[in-house]
Amino acid sequence: MFGRKRKVKKSKVLFVDDDSIVLLSIVRGLQDQPYDILTAGSCTEALEILKQKKVHVIVTDMCMPEMNGLELLRTIREEHPDIVGMVLTGYLQDPELRTALENGEVFKLIPKPWQLGGKFERLITQALIRYSSQIEGKHCQTVKK
Repeated sequence: MFGRKRKVKKSKVLFVDDDSIVLLSIVRGLQDQPYDILTAGSCTEALEILKQKKVHVIVTDMCMPEMNGLELLRTIREEHPDIVGMVLTGYLQDPELRTALENGEVFKLIPKPWQLGGKFERLITQALIRYSSQIEGKHCQTVKK
């Protein structure tokens, strides 16, 4: 193993919002981050992307026409339980969201209006670390068996 470089795959973060201006803002604001940014303008588009690409973190708007962000994350979790999900919302006190957060269905709630910069980027980094920890934990369990 010495002398060989390990090929590191770049993490992928999928942003889901039905507002194209929001998605454009995210892409522009995060373009220098060390992860790939994917965007989807609908829940259906997000599910299609997941069929084609490995995604590590999803940041979804709560209010969308087809299904809300929490429903999307629950649907995704059935086939992709390791993906870390976060919800952009203006309703932090919503009982369903609070319960989902407490039960671990959602990693973090990101309050609207959000601003690109320190805190937003730190939350995404924390979610990527969470994803890596989950995968590492599963790997350790498999090795012990």
